[in-house]
Amino acid sequence: MGRIDIKPPLQAREILFTAAPIALLLLSLALWIAFLILRPTPPERVVLLTGTDPGPYTDFGHLYAQELKRNGIEVELRVTKGTAENLHILRDPTQTVDFGFVQGGSGDAVRVVDEDTSGRKLVSLGGLFFEPVWLFYREGSVLRSGHPVALTELAQLKGLRVNTGSQGSGGPNLFAKLLFVNHLEAGDIRESRLDPTPAVVAFLSGELDAIVFVSAPESQLVQMLLLTPGVKLADFAQAEAYTQRLPFLSSLVLPRGVADLSGDIPPQDVHLVAPTAELLAREGTHPALIELMVQALQKAHGGTGWFARAGQFPRAVDTGWPLATEAVRVYRNGPPLLQQYLPFWLANVVDRMWVALASIIVVLIPVLRLIPPLYTFRVRSRVFRWYRRLREIDAQSLNGSVPSEKLLAELDALEDRVERIAVPLSYTDELYSLKSHIDLVRSRLKPQP
Repeated sequence: MGRIDIKPPLQAREILFTAAPIALLLLSLALWIAFLILRPTPPERVVLLTGTDPGPYTDFGHLYAQELKRNGIEVELRVTKGTAENLHILRDPTQTVDFGFVQGGSGDAVRVVDEDTSGRKLVSLGGLFFEPVWLFYREGSVLRSGHPVALTELAQLKGLRVNTGSQGSGGPNLFAKLLFVNHLEAGDIRESRLDPTPAVVAFLSGELDAIVFVSAPESQLVQMLLLTPGVKLADFAQAEAYTQRLPFLSSLVLPRGVADLSGDIPPQDVHLVAPTAELLAREGTHPALIELMVQALQKAHGGTGWFARAGQFPRAVDTGWPLATEAVRVYRNGPPLLQQYLPFWLANVVDRMWVALASIIVVLIPVLRLIPPLYTFRVRSRVFRWYRRLREIDAQSLNGSVPSEKLLAELDALEDRVERIAVPLSYTDELYSLKSHIDLVRSRLKPQP
C-alpha cells in the first residue's frame, strides 16, 4: 500500500515547494518594477548653480559640496551671473542642472502675476537667509532744495546715476519692482548694470551716485562699503509698507554699530527690506538628494547672523515656490533614522524600498490565495497520474489485445509504484481509492475458479 506520511513537516514542505516559486517570481518582478519607479540609488554627481565668484552663494555652495562629499555625492559648482540667470537655466529643459540659488523677486516680470513660469517645474528646499537691499550712495549726492539730505525714499534717486546690478543677477529685476511700487520707471534714473567689482570702482571714483546690492551681509563688497568714509546706506523708512505691497520682502533693522562697534558704524539703526534666498530644485530631482541637501542647509544656515536668530533658517515657510515633499519630511521629522546607523546609500535604499515592499505584500495577498488550489492539485496529481495507465490496462483486458499474464505483471509494477507514493493524511482517501481500483482491475484479469 502507498505510504501515508503522518508527519506534519511533509505538508509544510509541500506548501513551501508549491508557494515558493510563485512568491519568488512575483516578489522579484514587483521589486524590479519598484526599483525602476522609486530609483532608490541617487546619482553620484549633481550640478549646483551659484552666482558670481567670489560671493556668498559660491561660499555656501562649497559648504554644501563638502557635506555631500561625505556621503559619496560630488557637487559641481557652476558660476553664473546671479539668481535671474539661475532661474532661467533651471527652467530650461535643455540644461543639465539640479539645484540653484534664487532670491525672492528675481523674476523678469515687474508684477508677480505676469511672471513666465513655463519650462521645467521647480520646487523649493526652503528659505536660507535674508538678502537685504543695500542701497549705498555717495555723501552729498542726494539733494533737496540744493542741500544734501539723507536718502530715505526711492523718489530721491530721480536723475541720479545708479548701478542696479549686473545683467543676469537678481538685483535689477528686484529693484525694478521697488521702483514700480513707487510709481517710478527705469527711465527715471540713469541706470547702469555693471558687474559688482567694476561697479564699486566706478562708484568710489565718482562715476556713479548710488549702487545697489542684493546680498547677504557676508558679502565682502557690502562690508567694505559699510566701512568706507563718505559712503552712506539708504534707510528704507517705509520698510513695513514695502512688505505689504511685495509679500516676498521682509522688513529688517540693521542695528547701530553692528558693522563696527568701536567706530559706531552705522551710527543709527537702519531700516532695510530683504527678499529671502532659496535653494530650488527641479521637480523630479532624486528624493534622496533633496533630503541630503536639506540636511546640508541645516548645518550651513542654522546659526546666528546679523539678521537671523539661531535655528531661524533654513525654514519651510514663506517660500516663493512649492516646497519639495522630501524637504517637508526632513523639516518635520529630522534626518531619516536609518542614516544614524547605516551608510547613506544603504539607509536610503532600505528607507525607500521598505514602503514599496509593504505595498507589494498587500498586492500579493490576493495572489497568494491561488496557492491552496495549486497545493491540492500538486498532491492529488501524484495519485491521479497513475489512473491513465490503469485505464489502459483495463481497456486492454476488455478487448483481449494483450495476454492477461502480461497485464497482471504490468499491474503488479503499477501497484509497486503506488506503494512508494507519500501523501499527507488529508489525502489518504485518494490513495486508498487508487489501490482499490487496482484490485478491481486485477480481479477481472484473474481467471475465475
